[in-house]
Amino acid sequence: MKKALIAMSGGVDSGVAAFLMKNAGYDCMGVTMKLYDNEDIGISRDKTCCSLDDIEDARNIAVKLGIPYHVFNFKDDFEEKVIKKFIETYEKGGTPNPCIDCNRFLKFEKLMQRMYELKYDYVVTGHYADIEYKDGRYYLKRGADRSKDQSYVLYSLTQEQLAHTLFPVGRYDKEEIRKIAEQQGFYNAHKPDSQDICFVPDGDYASFIERHTGNTYPKGDFVDTQGNVIGTHNGIIRYTIGQRKGLGIAAGKPVYVCQKDIQGNKIVVGDEENLMTDTVFADNFNWIYKKNKLGLDCTAKTRYNMADRKCRAEICPDGKVKIVFDSPVRAVTSGQAVVLYDGDYVVGGGTII
Repeated sequence: MKKALIAMSGGVDSGVAAFLMKNAGYDCMGVTMKLYDNEDIGISRDKTCCSLDDIEDARNIAVKLGIPYHVFNFKDDFEEKVIKKFIETYEKGGTPNPCIDCNRFLKFEKLMQRMYELKYDYVVTGHYADIEYKDGRYYLKRGADRSKDQSYVLYSLTQEQLAHTLFPVGRYDKEEIRKIAEQQGFYNAHKPDSQDICFVPDGDYASFIERHTGNTYPKGDFVDTQGNVIGTHNGIIRYTIGQRKGLGIAAGKPVYVCQKDIQGNKIVVGDEENLMTDTVFADNFNWIYKKNKLGLDCTAKTRYNMADRKCRAEICPDGKVKIVFDSPVRAVTSGQAVVLYDGDYVVGGGTII
């Protein structure tokens, strides 16, 4: 009998994933990754997906399913690989995606290492994505529910990881998953989806960074695209590329954050047309398949919730990847991911520079 380690967050998706795996005849163990103490990041216990209530929700489902359940303490790894990188990216002027880093370094590195140690066969999560094996290799695919598809945040998976990963909810839509949870008597069947970064549930990233580091980030100048000072910003980490609201600039027209000058502590604002570009460069690229130095016609996303755009990708002599879109895309931001698709298949992805 194959053995599956189920990553359980306390949410309905991972709970149903555990049910589906047990129902399919796997020997299952439920686990929750303890990533931080809420008190350590300055928030109350009941505000995030890693709260004690969520651990109890996961434990209760495991008990209901009759499978063993454990909590693994990965706080040090989360601090080093996710929170530290999150802060450094903002300080360098980028906008990080900690969910990608959590998947890469915690779920599919640290948790998979624990899977091997325990002599289990698979790590199972509640992601809306799919894995297909054909022609001697594994392929990552979009989930059946396009509105919930999470393949964008999974682009870093390697062949070894794909071979030992299962996404049982990926072939269902969200409503079907909730109905299964209802049928099984899971009282979290209608628990809301988590919308925010788990360790910044109020969305105030700058305050989190200040609390966590003890640093302050001084005010500076807003300047227009000609370099004229037109206002004062409240600390450069408080702004992201494409931001329009909350700037406090009386320009007589909408203006947007277009560039961040970290050394000069200046933020350049301009018209929406200043946000448009047709060329993106990325590093730390992971190719799932079709690595082709001559170029690849495909589609790409530079943000999780954007629609695919047609493009051509090619590998530069220095190993970076150049993506040229057929038409300009808006607010491309360093630190975010660009992910390439061939239809429903993920070709690969990397970090925008």
